[in-house]
Amino acid sequence: QVQLVESGGGLVQAGGSLRLSCAASGSISSFNAMGWYRQAAGKQRELVAAITSGGSTNYADSVKGRFTISRDNAKNTVYLQMNSLKPEDTAVYYCNAARITWGTTRNYWGQGTRVTVSS
Repeated sequence: QVQLVESGGGLVQAGGSLRLSCAASGSISSFNAMGWYRQAAGKQRELVAAITSGGSTNYADSVKGRFTISRDNAKNTVYLQMNSLKPEDTAVYYCNAARITWGTTRNYWGQGTRVTVSS
């Protein structure tokens, strides 16, 4: 049973910052990649940022230069530092963990944490 628990969401004014945390029930080193997705009201879920076990990162164009994904293996936690927040960043943010076995990817999801950016 893989459990992912997000925290750190809340209400922030435009231009402000938040740091989201995703605590995993086991070693995050056992996952090939971990990432953050978000889903705004009435929109499709989209990838925000991802980090592989080797440290490679990937960001959505809309957040490049503003968001940073990182991890703390000792705490089994992945973070998303969000700076210069904009109202369009408002969404529920979900933590994702992916493990590739025999060429098949298995995904695990947290329950999400809501981020609201006011203007």
